[in-house]
Amino acid sequence: MQKYKNSLEFEKPLLDLEKQLEDLMKSSKDSDLDFSNEVKAIEAKIELTKRDIYADLSPWQKVQLSRHPNRPYTIDYIERVFTNFESLHGDRLYKEDEAIVGGPAEIDGRKVMVIGQQKGRNTEENLKRNFGCPNPEGYRKALRLMKMANRFSMPIISIIDTPGAFPGIGAEERHVAEAIAVNLKEMAALKVPIIAIVIGEGGSGGALGVAVADRVLILENAYYSVISPEGCAAILWKDRAFASDAAKALKLDANELLKLGIVDEVILEPVGGAHRDWDLMASGIRKVLLRDLKLLEKDNNLTENRYDKYRVMGQYLSP
Repeated sequence: MQKYKNSLEFEKPLLDLEKQLEDLMKSSKDSDLDFSNEVKAIEAKIELTKRDIYADLSPWQKVQLSRHPNRPYTIDYIERVFTNFESLHGDRLYKEDEAIVGGPAEIDGRKVMVIGQQKGRNTEENLKRNFGCPNPEGYRKALRLMKMANRFSMPIISIIDTPGAFPGIGAEERHVAEAIAVNLKEMAALKVPIIAIVIGEGGSGGALGVAVADRVLILENAYYSVISPEGCAAILWKDRAFASDAAKALKLDANELLKLGIVDEVILEPVGGAHRDWDLMASGIRKVLLRDLKLLEKDNNLTENRYDKYRVMGQYLSP
């Protein structure tokens, strides 16, 4: 029943049909009656409804999907895409930040450094992970691991899924803006390949602090933006209820970002979103990572090309 409990409003027609199918199959099993024709009819209707619902989602609906409570998080992908992952802890300056996970791993025999933001599945986990919002020590831990990767010539895979850096008083006292700024500077100069992939929310500097990369990938229903739609609506309209208008104006969805040159590739999700088939989504990510790693390992001008990439990024209108 969990999937019905966590459904989004626009998913309700589909989930109603899936519930009907589930009940029909249960009745068939319990009563020993043949409902195969009815089952086929509902399955066909489910496929048609699924394609109708997800074929033309609005930017705001995609934001909602990016936050879906059943969507796979960083650790879920690490378990499916990589092997021999060893989680490392602490920034060696202040303390451990559970909102950032990272450590060495392998993908198809290649040794890589994996870093990512991690949300929680329930209240207890979210308190532990700070709702996926890193403190400055999280960014400093990430930088420590990236420098380690640079020292040992390990490509870096950065997995992004955060509403933004934590905006609390303690984070400001420990200089969260400075920690992010240092990461931007240091990542630009690293000598190893860097691939960043936005799997859910890519919020503001909180995402950018681990996203200066040679290749920036994004899942079909993820978003990457300077501010959340709610935050933008609160500033421009003085009302968070205008979040859907803000989402459209921000051009934060994957296809718009690709047009603007902010991301390099959109990775398609299973019909209905990544939360509907974790393994299939992980398989798609793994395939793209292996391809990009192979290409980047042949690049003898990584830092120069990375610099040029960010110098020409975006589109501008003449005054």
